[in-house]
Amino acid sequence: MKDIAVVILNFNGKQFLERFLQKNLDCSAEADVIVVDNASTDHSVPFLHASFPDVQVVSLKQNYGFAKGYNEGLKHLNYKYYILLNSDVEVSEGWIPPLISTLEKQEKVVAVQPKIKSFAHPEAFEYAGAAGGHLDLFGYAFCRGRVFDTVEKDHGQYEDASEIFWTSGACMAVKASAFKEENGFDERFFAHMEEIDLCWRWLNKGYSILYVPQSQVYHIGGGTLQTGSSFKTYLNFRNNLAMMFKNLPGKYLIPVLFARLSLDGISGIRFLLQGSPSLLWAVLKSHFMFYYWLPYLIKKRNGSYLGYQRLFKGSIVKAYFWDGKKTYKEICSK
Repeated sequence: MKDIAVVILNFNGKQFLERFLQKNLDCSAEADVIVVDNASTDHSVPFLHASFPDVQVVSLKQNYGFAKGYNEGLKHLNYKYYILLNSDVEVSEGWIPPLISTLEKQEKVVAVQPKIKSFAHPEAFEYAGAAGGHLDLFGYAFCRGRVFDTVEKDHGQYEDASEIFWTSGACMAVKASAFKEENGFDERFFAHMEEIDLCWRWLNKGYSILYVPQSQVYHIGGGTLQTGSSFKTYLNFRNNLAMMFKNLPGKYLIPVLFARLSLDGISGIRFLLQGSPSLLWAVLKSHFMFYYWLPYLIKKRNGSYLGYQRLFKGSIVKAYFWDGKKTYKEICSK
Protein backbone atom coordinates (compact mmCIF):
# COMPACT_ATOMS: atom_id res chain seq x y z
CA MET A 1 0.00 0.00 0.00
CA LYS A 2 1.22 3.50 -0.82
CA ASP A 3 1.90 6.08 1.89
CA ILE A 4 0.44 9.01 -0.04
CA ALA A 5 -3.15 9.77 -0.97
CA VAL A 6 -4.06 12.55 -3.38
CA VAL A 7 -7.59 13.36 -2.25
CA ILE A 8 -9.83 15.36 -4.56
CA LEU A 9 -12.97 16.79 -2.98
CA ASN A 10 -15.65 17.12 -5.62
CA PHE A 11 -19.00 18.87 -5.69
CA ASN A 12 -20.65 19.12 -9.10
CA GLY A 13 -17.22 19.31 -10.71
CA LYS A 14 -17.73 16.71 -13.44
CA GLN A 15 -16.38 19.11 -16.06
CA PHE A 16 -13.15 19.46 -14.09
CA LEU A 17 -12.81 15.70 -13.58
CA GLU A 18 -13.24 15.21 -17.32
CA ARG A 19 -10.61 17.84 -17.99
CA PHE A 20 -7.94 17.15 -15.36
CA LEU A 21 -8.26 13.74 -13.71
CA GLN A 22 -6.39 11.71 -16.34
CA LYS A 23 -3.45 14.15 -16.33
CA ASN A 24 -3.42 14.13 -12.54
CA LEU A 25 -3.39 10.33 -12.49
CA ASP A 26 -0.54 10.24 -15.01
CA CYS A 27 1.57 12.60 -12.88
CA SER A 28 0.83 10.98 -9.51
CA ALA A 29 2.29 7.48 -9.72
CA GLU A 30 3.67 7.79 -6.17
CA ALA A 31 0.18 8.12 -4.71
CA ASP A 32 -3.30 6.67 -4.68
CA VAL A 33 -5.72 9.18 -6.22
CA ILE A 34 -9.07 9.20 -4.43
CA VAL A 35 -12.18 11.28 -5.09
CA VAL A 36 -14.41 12.28 -2.19
CA ASP A 37 -17.77 13.31 -3.60
CA ASN A 38 -19.94 15.80 -1.69
CA ALA A 39 -23.29 14.42 -2.93
CA SER A 40 -22.92 15.87 -6.42
CA THR A 41 -26.01 16.12 -8.60
CA ASP A 42 -24.20 16.46 -11.95
CA HIS A 43 -23.57 12.71 -12.45
CA SER A 44 -19.96 13.01 -11.28
CA VAL A 45 -20.04 9.62 -9.54
CA PRO A 46 -21.52 7.63 -12.47
CA PHE A 47 -18.96 9.31 -14.72
CA LEU A 48 -16.11 8.26 -12.41
CA HIS A 49 -17.33 4.67 -12.19
CA ALA A 50 -17.66 4.44 -15.97
CA SER A 51 -14.51 6.30 -17.03
CA PHE A 52 -12.14 5.68 -14.11
CA PRO A 53 -13.18 2.35 -12.57
CA ASP A 54 -9.84 1.99 -10.75
CA VAL A 55 -10.18 5.31 -8.90
CA GLN A 56 -11.57 4.91 -5.40
CA VAL A 57 -14.65 7.08 -4.81
CA VAL A 58 -15.87 7.97 -1.33
CA SER A 59 -19.49 9.11 -1.68
CA LEU A 60 -20.85 11.34 1.07
CA LYS A 61 -24.56 11.53 1.84
CA GLN A 62 -24.85 15.31 1.54
CA ASN A 63 -22.85 18.38 0.59
CA TYR A 64 -20.83 19.01 3.74
CA GLY A 65 -18.79 21.83 2.23
CA PHE A 66 -15.00 21.90 2.10
CA ALA A 67 -14.30 21.54 5.83
CA LYS A 68 -16.55 18.67 6.86
CA GLY A 69 -16.37 17.16 3.40
CA TYR A 70 -12.66 16.55 3.79
CA ASN A 71 -13.00 15.53 7.44
CA GLU A 72 -15.60 12.91 6.58
CA GLY A 73 -13.76 11.69 3.50
CA LEU A 74 -10.40 11.32 5.23
CA LYS A 75 -11.96 9.21 7.98
CA HIS A 76 -12.17 6.42 5.40
CA LEU A 77 -8.48 6.66 4.41
CA ASN A 78 -5.39 5.33 6.17
CA TYR A 79 -2.27 6.98 4.75
CA LYS A 80 0.84 8.69 6.12
CA TYR A 81 0.40 11.77 3.94
CA TYR A 82 -2.63 13.47 2.45
CA ILE A 83 -2.41 15.82 -0.51
CA LEU A 84 -5.67 17.75 -0.64
CA LEU A 85 -6.34 18.85 -4.23
CA ASN A 86 -9.16 20.87 -5.73
CA SER A 87 -10.92 19.27 -8.69
CA ASP A 88 -10.11 22.35 -10.83
CA VAL A 89 -6.35 21.97 -10.49
CA GLU A 90 -4.01 20.53 -13.10
CA VAL A 91 -0.75 19.15 -11.70
CA SER A 92 2.60 18.88 -13.47
CA GLU A 93 5.17 16.12 -13.87
CA GLY A 94 7.18 15.52 -10.69
CA TRP A 95 4.94 17.62 -8.45
CA ILE A 96 4.66 15.14 -5.56
CA PRO A 97 8.27 14.25 -4.55
CA PRO A 98 9.35 17.78 -3.50
CA LEU A 99 6.30 18.12 -1.24
CA ILE A 100 6.65 14.75 0.46
CA SER A 101 10.43 14.99 0.74
CA THR A 102 10.05 18.25 2.68
CA LEU A 103 7.53 16.68 5.04
CA GLU A 104 9.73 13.63 5.56
CA LYS A 105 12.96 15.50 6.25
CA GLN A 106 11.64 18.18 8.62
CA GLU A 107 9.94 16.90 11.75
CA LYS A 108 8.34 20.22 12.71
CA VAL A 109 6.91 20.87 9.24
CA VAL A 110 3.34 19.56 9.11
CA ALA A 111 2.02 21.10 5.88
CA VAL A 112 3.46 22.34 2.60
CA GLN A 113 2.18 24.10 -0.48
CA PRO A 114 3.44 24.07 -4.07
CA LYS A 115 3.69 27.08 -6.34
CA ILE A 116 0.13 27.70 -7.51
CA LYS A 117 -0.19 29.37 -10.89
CA SER A 118 -3.15 30.39 -13.01
CA PHE A 119 -4.45 27.79 -15.45
CA ALA A 120 -5.83 30.52 -17.72
CA HIS A 121 -2.66 32.62 -17.53
CA PRO A 122 0.25 30.24 -16.81
CA GLU A 123 2.75 33.07 -16.64
CA ALA A 124 1.00 34.44 -13.54
CA PHE A 125 0.35 33.26 -10.02
CA GLU A 126 -3.17 32.22 -9.04
CA TYR A 127 -5.24 34.21 -6.56
CA ALA A 128 -5.88 31.39 -4.06
CA GLY A 129 -2.42 30.60 -2.73
CA ALA A 130 0.17 31.88 -5.23
CA ALA A 131 3.59 31.38 -3.57
CA GLY A 132 2.30 30.81 -0.05
CA GLY A 133 -0.11 32.52 2.31
CA HIS A 134 0.40 35.12 5.03
CA LEU A 135 -1.88 36.99 7.44
CA ASP A 136 -1.70 40.51 8.77
CA LEU A 137 -2.41 41.67 12.31
CA PHE A 138 -6.11 42.26 11.55
CA GLY A 139 -6.75 38.91 9.90
CA TYR A 140 -6.45 39.93 6.25
CA ALA A 141 -4.99 37.15 4.13
CA PHE A 142 -2.48 37.81 1.38
CA CYS A 143 0.13 35.83 -0.51
CA ARG A 144 3.59 36.03 -1.90
CA GLY A 145 2.54 36.86 -5.43
CA ARG A 146 -0.96 38.17 -4.65
CA VAL A 147 -2.18 41.05 -2.49
CA PHE A 148 -5.90 41.80 -2.70
CA ASP A 149 -6.65 41.87 -6.45
CA THR A 150 -3.07 42.47 -7.58
CA VAL A 151 -1.72 39.19 -8.92
CA GLU A 152 1.92 39.12 -9.99
CA LYS A 153 3.46 37.39 -12.98
CA ASP A 154 6.00 34.73 -12.07
CA HIS A 155 9.43 36.09 -12.89
CA GLY A 156 11.25 33.73 -10.54
CA GLN A 157 10.96 36.19 -7.66
CA TYR A 158 9.64 33.52 -5.25
CA GLU A 159 11.92 30.55 -5.88
CA ASP A 160 13.05 30.17 -2.28
CA ALA A 161 11.52 27.48 -0.10
CA SER A 162 10.25 29.61 2.77
CA GLU A 163 8.10 29.49 5.87
CA ILE A 164 4.56 30.74 5.35
CA PHE A 165 1.55 31.29 7.59
CA TRP A 166 -0.97 29.20 5.66
CA THR A 167 -1.26 26.78 2.77
CA SER A 168 -3.95 27.11 0.14
CA GLY A 169 -6.79 24.61 0.28
CA ALA A 170 -6.49 24.36 -3.50
CA CYS A 171 -3.43 22.18 -3.02
CA MET A 172 -1.83 21.32 0.31
CA ALA A 173 0.17 18.32 1.47
CA VAL A 174 -0.13 17.45 5.15
CA LYS A 175 1.05 14.84 7.59
CA ALA A 176 -1.98 12.70 8.38
CA SER A 177 -0.96 12.44 12.02
CA ALA A 178 -0.92 16.24 12.40
CA PHE A 179 -4.28 16.56 10.64
CA LYS A 180 -5.85 14.02 12.98
CA GLU A 181 -4.21 15.57 16.05
CA GLU A 182 -6.18 18.78 15.36
CA ASN A 183 -9.36 16.88 14.41
CA GLY A 184 -9.02 18.33 10.93
CA PHE A 185 -10.79 21.43 9.74
CA ASP A 186 -13.32 23.30 11.85
CA GLU A 187 -16.55 21.95 10.37
CA ARG A 188 -18.57 25.01 11.34
CA PHE A 189 -16.64 27.02 8.77
CA PHE A 190 -18.24 24.99 5.92
CA ALA A 191 -15.93 26.64 3.36
CA HIS A 192 -13.36 29.48 3.23
CA MET A 193 -10.68 30.24 5.84
CA GLU A 194 -10.77 26.71 7.27
CA GLU A 195 -7.27 25.98 5.98
CA ILE A 196 -5.93 29.22 7.50
CA ASP A 197 -7.57 28.38 10.83
CA LEU A 198 -6.03 24.91 10.79
CA CYS A 199 -2.58 26.28 9.92
CA TRP A 200 -2.85 28.87 12.69
CA ARG A 201 -3.69 26.13 15.18
CA TRP A 202 -0.58 24.25 14.06
CA LEU A 203 1.56 27.37 14.40
CA ASN A 204 0.18 27.92 17.89
CA LYS A 205 1.64 24.54 18.83
CA GLY A 206 5.07 25.33 17.43
CA TYR A 207 4.83 23.55 14.10
CA SER A 208 5.96 25.04 10.78
CA ILE A 209 4.41 25.36 7.31
CA LEU A 210 6.45 25.73 4.13
CA TYR A 211 6.14 26.82 0.52
CA VAL A 212 7.93 24.45 -1.89
CA PRO A 213 8.52 26.10 -5.29
CA GLN A 214 10.00 22.95 -6.86
CA SER A 215 6.41 21.67 -7.07
CA GLN A 216 4.02 23.47 -9.40
CA VAL A 217 0.30 23.21 -10.16
CA TYR A 218 -2.24 25.21 -12.18
CA HIS A 219 -5.57 26.29 -10.69
CA ILE A 220 -8.68 27.58 -12.43
CA GLY A 221 -10.20 29.01 -9.22
CA GLY A 222 -13.72 30.15 -8.33
CA GLY A 223 -15.18 26.84 -9.44
CA THR A 224 -17.79 26.60 -6.67
CA LEU A 225 -18.47 30.14 -5.43
CA GLN A 226 -17.75 33.06 -7.72
CA THR A 227 -16.26 36.38 -6.66
CA GLY A 228 -19.09 38.74 -5.74
CA SER A 229 -21.25 35.98 -4.28
CA SER A 230 -23.06 37.21 -1.17
CA PHE A 231 -22.75 33.72 0.35
CA LYS A 232 -18.98 33.72 -0.25
CA THR A 233 -18.75 37.19 1.32
CA TYR A 234 -20.75 35.98 4.32
CA LEU A 235 -18.50 32.94 4.80
CA ASN A 236 -15.30 34.94 4.50
CA PHE A 237 -16.30 37.63 7.01
CA ARG A 238 -17.86 35.19 9.49
CA ASN A 239 -15.06 32.67 9.39
CA ASN A 240 -12.38 35.34 9.62
CA LEU A 241 -13.82 36.67 12.88
CA ALA A 242 -14.21 33.14 14.26
CA MET A 243 -10.64 32.25 13.32
CA MET A 244 -9.17 35.30 15.04
CA PHE A 245 -11.24 34.74 18.18
CA LYS A 246 -10.02 31.14 18.41
CA ASN A 247 -6.34 31.79 17.78
CA LEU A 248 -5.27 35.24 19.01
CA PRO A 249 -3.53 35.36 22.42
CA GLY A 250 -5.63 36.94 25.16
CA LYS A 251 -3.65 40.19 25.41
CA TYR A 252 -4.44 41.10 21.80
CA LEU A 253 -7.88 39.55 21.38
CA ILE A 254 -10.14 42.50 22.26
CA PRO A 255 -8.19 45.37 20.60
CA VAL A 256 -7.53 43.44 17.39
CA LEU A 257 -11.07 42.10 17.19
CA PHE A 258 -12.56 45.55 17.78
CA ALA A 259 -10.37 46.99 15.02
CA ARG A 260 -11.42 44.22 12.62
CA LEU A 261 -15.12 44.69 13.40
CA SER A 262 -14.69 48.40 12.62
CA LEU A 263 -12.93 47.63 9.34
CA ASP A 264 -15.74 45.24 8.44
CA GLY A 265 -18.18 48.10 8.99
CA ILE A 266 -16.22 50.25 6.56
CA SER A 267 -16.28 47.41 4.03
CA GLY A 268 -20.06 47.15 4.43
CA ILE A 269 -20.51 50.87 3.75
CA ARG A 270 -18.23 50.55 0.72
CA PHE A 271 -20.37 47.70 -0.64
CA LEU A 272 -23.46 49.85 -0.23
CA LEU A 273 -21.88 52.82 -2.02
CA GLN A 274 -20.87 50.48 -4.84
CA GLY A 275 -24.50 49.47 -5.27
CA SER A 276 -24.20 46.02 -3.66
CA PRO A 277 -26.64 46.00 -0.73
CA SER A 278 -26.64 42.19 -0.74
CA LEU A 279 -22.94 42.23 0.19
CA LEU A 280 -23.61 44.72 2.99
CA TRP A 281 -26.28 42.36 4.31
CA ALA A 282 -23.81 39.48 4.05
CA VAL A 283 -21.37 41.37 6.30
CA LEU A 284 -24.11 42.13 8.83
CA LYS A 285 -25.24 38.49 8.86
CA SER A 286 -21.67 37.36 9.38
CA HIS A 287 -21.41 39.52 12.51
CA PHE A 288 -24.73 38.27 13.89
CA MET A 289 -23.59 34.67 13.41
CA PHE A 290 -20.20 35.39 14.98
CA TYR A 291 -21.94 36.64 18.15
CA TYR A 292 -24.21 33.59 18.09
CA TRP A 293 -21.14 31.33 17.86
CA LEU A 294 -19.36 32.91 20.83
CA PRO A 295 -20.15 30.09 23.35
CA TYR A 296 -18.68 27.58 20.90
CA LEU A 297 -15.69 29.77 20.08
CA ILE A 298 -14.87 30.36 23.76
CA LYS A 299 -14.55 26.59 24.20
CA LYS A 300 -12.30 26.37 21.14
CA ARG A 301 -9.94 29.20 22.09
CA ASN A 302 -6.30 28.20 22.13
CA GLY A 303 -4.45 31.41 21.41
CA SER A 304 -0.68 31.40 21.58
CA TYR A 305 2.19 33.81 21.05
CA LEU A 306 3.84 31.16 18.87
CA GLY A 307 1.28 31.77 16.14
CA TYR A 308 0.92 35.48 16.86
CA GLN A 309 4.60 36.13 16.25
CA ARG A 310 4.22 34.79 12.70
CA LEU A 311 1.62 37.43 11.76
CA PHE A 312 2.64 40.41 9.66
CA LYS A 313 2.64 43.18 12.28
CA GLY A 314 0.92 45.81 10.24
CA SER A 315 -2.10 46.43 8.05
CA ILE A 316 -2.07 45.37 4.42
CA VAL A 317 -5.21 47.50 3.98
CA LYS A 318 -3.15 50.58 4.87
CA ALA A 319 -0.12 49.44 2.88
CA TYR A 320 -2.15 48.63 -0.23
CA PHE A 321 -4.81 51.35 -0.34
CA TRP A 322 -3.08 54.21 1.48
CA ASP A 323 0.65 53.68 0.87
CA GLY A 324 0.23 52.31 -2.65
CA LYS A 325 2.28 49.17 -2.04
CA LYS A 326 0.85 46.47 -4.28
CA THR A 327 3.16 43.46 -3.95
CA TYR A 328 4.33 41.20 -1.13
CA LYS A 329 7.93 42.35 -1.44
CA GLU A 330 6.95 46.03 -1.32
CA ILE A 331 4.86 45.49 1.81
CA CYS A 332 7.09 43.07 3.68
CA SER A 333 10.55 44.35 2.76
CA LYS A 334 12.47 45.54 5.80
